[in-house]
Amino acid sequence: MAAYEPEVADPHADPHSDPNGNGEPPGPGGLRRRGIYLLPNLFTLGVLFCGFFAIVQAYNDRYDIGCIAILVAMVLDGMDGRVARWTNTQSEFGAQFDSIADMVAFGAAPALIAYTWALKDLGTVGWIGAFIYCAGAGIRLARFNANIAVIDKRYFQGMPSPSGAAVMAGFVWVIVDSFQLVPRDHWWLGPLTWVVAVFAGVTMVSNVPFWSFKEVNWRKRVPLWVILAMVVALSLVASKPSLVLFALIMAYAASGYVMWAMGHRARPVLPEE
Repeated sequence: MAAYEPEVADPHADPHSDPNGNGEPPGPGGLRRRGIYLLPNLFTLGVLFCGFFAIVQAYNDRYDIGCIAILVAMVLDGMDGRVARWTNTQSEFGAQFDSIADMVAFGAAPALIAYTWALKDLGTVGWIGAFIYCAGAGIRLARFNANIAVIDKRYFQGMPSPSGAAVMAGFVWVIVDSFQLVPRDHWWLGPLTWVVAVFAGVTMVSNVPFWSFKEVNWRKRVPLWVILAMVVALSLVASKPSLVLFALIMAYAASGYVMWAMGHRARPVLPEE
C-alpha cells in the first residue's frame, strides 16, 4: 500500500479562495465550512418553541394558553416546508429537525396537556390514553417520512399529526374557554377526554383518507365574492375563536371517515425496513 502524502499548499494561492469550487472558503484545517438555511429552520424552531411553551403552560395550569400555542405551532409548521420550497432551501437537516419539532409540538405537548388537565384523575387508564395519543402521533410522523415518495399526494394516509394535535388541544380549549368547565367538578370530562385522545391517536395511524389540500392553486385568480367570504369567515372566528375553530377542526376530522364511507381509499404503503 502506498504511503499517504499530504498535499502541499501553493504559496501563491489566495488563502480566501475556494479550492472545492463550492462557493465557500475553507475552515480551520482546510475543512469546508458548513451551515444550515436560516429562514425555514426559524419556522421549525418556532414549532419546537410552541410545543415546549405549551408543556410549560400545562404544568402551570394555564391550559388555554398552552392549547393556543399548539394551534400557533400548526400555522408555523404549515409555513416552514412551503418557505423552503419557495426559496429552494430544502435540506436533510431541515427535514429531520421538522420531524423532531413536530413530535414535541403535536405528540408530547397535546398528550401532556390532556393528561395534566383531566386524564390524571383516571389513574393508570388516564396515562394509557395519553400514551395512545402520543404513540399515534409518533407512528404517524414516521410513516409519513417513509411514504413521502410513494403515497398519493391528493390524500393523507390517516389524519395528519398537526390535525390530531388540533383535535386534542381544541377540545381542551373549547371546554376551558367557551364552557368554562373544570374536570374536578364534572366527572364525565375525564372519560370524554380519554375518548378524544384515543380517537385522535387511532385516526392518525389509520388508513382513512384525508384531503391534503396540495392540489389547491394559491396563485390562481379568484372572484371578489371569495374575498368577501373570507371576511365573513374571519369575523365568525373572531366572535368565538375556541368554539368556531374546534367546529372546523372536528369537521375536518370527520371528513376522512365520510370520504372513506364514499369509497375513497388511501393506499396503505409502508416500505420494508
